[in-house]
Amino acid sequence: MASKGVIALDAMGGDHAPASVVHGANAAAERFPEFRWLLVGDESLITPLVKDAPLLAGKVEIQHASNCIADTERPSVALRSGRSSSMWQAIQAVHDGRAQAVVSGGNTGALMAISRHILRCPPGIDRPAIVSFFPTARGETAMLDLGANIDCQADHLVQFAVLGAVFARSVLGLPNPTVGLLNVGVEDMKGRDEIRAAAQRLREGSFPFAFHGFVEGTEVTAGAVDVVVSDGFSGNIALKMAEGTAVLYTHFLREAFKASWTARIGYLFARRTLAQLRNRVDPRRYNGAVFAGLNGVVVKSHGSTDAYGFANAIGVAADMVQQGFMDEIRKECERLNWKSDTAQPAVSA
Repeated sequence: MASKGVIALDAMGGDHAPASVVHGANAAAERFPEFRWLLVGDESLITPLVKDAPLLAGKVEIQHASNCIADTERPSVALRSGRSSSMWQAIQAVHDGRAQAVVSGGNTGALMAISRHILRCPPGIDRPAIVSFFPTARGETAMLDLGANIDCQADHLVQFAVLGAVFARSVLGLPNPTVGLLNVGVEDMKGRDEIRAAAQRLREGSFPFAFHGFVEGTEVTAGAVDVVVSDGFSGNIALKMAEGTAVLYTHFLREAFKASWTARIGYLFARRTLAQLRNRVDPRRYNGAVFAGLNGVVVKSHGSTDAYGFANAIGVAADMVQQGFMDEIRKECERLNWKSDTAQPAVSA
């Protein structure tokens, strides 16, 4: 299989694997017919599914992997004993140049730990960050870090801003994205020292985006900026709160339409509009979080998603490959004279 346009898939990662992975690849193949697929996992389970996936015919290679990493496995254990797993072998394919990206719905901590161990960070990037996107009042906004780095220094936040801007250009198609730092207020004197220091550097430096300044939580959902930068602690809480709020309001809406006969009749008139709303906020549409800041494209799918959601995660990886995400990161690091390659910190148990 030629290395150009190959996406490696951890076929055993996720609650519904390998069926959701193979069916997701088949759906993604319609949108990205120029790509080929490397399915890594239990060959005896994958082969029958591939035979029922017509769009994969002639475009897929199956690489047998005898093991898979459990969702409950600690990252440190996965690093010590996971070399024969489907996740490890799929990431290794990117390192070896047999694939340009990897997508997995498996254990998030293990995926990050193994990806960092195998792929490392490019010169100038100290830590990878988790970045994804979600709907806002103005369209879609990218956000990072979503949980990879609990404590961040000013340098890390500046690096995340560059990674997020390149992601916004590659995946969201925004030529000149605006970037904001998540803070407890928009005034210059507010926030921790590292956030204020990062803001000063972003204001004074020459970066490939427009720096907006500080943004509060309400401005994030309003779409005040295209990229929101945060430490992983705050970013993860903000993301989970937003997801929980969406579920809560969906529940309230459903209960409201059940409250009376007139409400149920109103639902009959409004159901087409409600279907459009449901599609707009469907988390499967925004599936696919990127581990940005590695020497390779690594995309994490929700483990519980179906084939539709997994296909969208594959789409994120394909967009990044097509738009030359890695080349853009390297170019920006060179332009900003970020040459140092910081040693990778040990992975906690």
